[in-house]
Amino acid sequence: MKNKVIVIGGGPAGMMAAGVAAQNGADVLLFEKNEKTGRKLLITGKGRCNITNFCDNDEFISNIPTNPRFMYSAINAFSTYDTVAFFEDLGVATKVERGNRVFPVSDKAMDVCDAMRSFVLNSGAKIINENVKALVIKDGDLKGVKTESNTYYSDSVIIATGGKSYPKTGSTGDGYIFAKSAGHTVNKPTPSLVPLVSDDDFCKELQGLALKNVAVNVVDEITKKEIYSDFGEMLFTHFGLSGPTILSASAHMRDMSPLRYSVHIDLKPALDRETLDKRLLKDFSKFINKDIVNALVELMPKSLIPVLLNLCGIDPHTKCNSITVKQRDAIVDTLKNLTVTIKGFRPIDEAIITCGGVCVNEIDPKTMRSKITPNLYYAGEVIDVDAYTGGFNLQIAFSTGYLAGINASQS
Repeated sequence: MKNKVIVIGGGPAGMMAAGVAAQNGADVLLFEKNEKTGRKLLITGKGRCNITNFCDNDEFISNIPTNPRFMYSAINAFSTYDTVAFFEDLGVATKVERGNRVFPVSDKAMDVCDAMRSFVLNSGAKIINENVKALVIKDGDLKGVKTESNTYYSDSVIIATGGKSYPKTGSTGDGYIFAKSAGHTVNKPTPSLVPLVSDDDFCKELQGLALKNVAVNVVDEITKKEIYSDFGEMLFTHFGLSGPTILSASAHMRDMSPLRYSVHIDLKPALDRETLDKRLLKDFSKFINKDIVNALVELMPKSLIPVLLNLCGIDPHTKCNSITVKQRDAIVDTLKNLTVTIKGFRPIDEAIITCGGVCVNEIDPKTMRSKITPNLYYAGEVIDVDAYTGGFNLQIAFSTGYLAGINASQS
């Protein structure tokens, strides 16, 4: 007789779990409250879907700041290379881009979403568009789930509801409620991979300015220690900072409080201070009789010039031939260390992923099975594991979904 498995949540983790469980002989019902599965997949990678990161298992683990050890068994069971092969077998051709990021050749997240849905259905699982409201637990035994209109019984249940980021896609924190009802501890959900808020006026002045090839360092002002450094792209916004390097930096900012963290931007990382000073002297010589505001156009974006001069306390109409050594030093200092004081995170519904979730100490990492409630399993973002940008978080979903699906089908 087939084991009956219920999967709650039709995102990447839930679809992987449902398809794998069905392939392994289970009778599977996948519950998704949205009309279609995979809504969150459609917005990943700016609509291109960064499927995974083409790296080995050690590098994968090194990109998980929260509870990395929990992922050893899952990534060994279903690696990043397995994910690429999985999608290639489903007819989704892939390509590897900068930073080993894997995308579909078509650059369409819809192709990934459609392939996963087909995988679920072709495996024999059924998709039910109903909203699960509660687990059915009697005398400590998990019996199934309740929706708004029906009760469904099963031998095991997999919770793959996601976190609280992007709630319009269906990630509204339902899984945390289910987990608590089953006796689990839920670590407070907070935003991760999220833009940063600053009250520094110059951020508003620079809104829309995208910078490439800059070095970003984050300092904890309490400990005075650098907690993160990166190189790449960032963006000034009306509220503060965003862009790839900033989103990754946010994953390191634990226990956020106003003014605790500062972001230091090296606008010219390829030039040391001495070389940069020589470059300034060259430009000032070239534009010797011009206002300094018009003499820096070859060195930095035009919109940045008045902001930088203001930060340095230099009148923009000062002639280049009258700039002092002290003023030149101030320009070099600011170019090498433009400092932004951070007030906090943007709201969790703007975060790419959620930090926090079901405590990993209460989940068997080899099976994704609950250590508290028999035949209850977890997969994906609902678990307290999160990673940096670059395809690592989707891989967590696929790997944990794979393990949960196999083991739930056999329980």
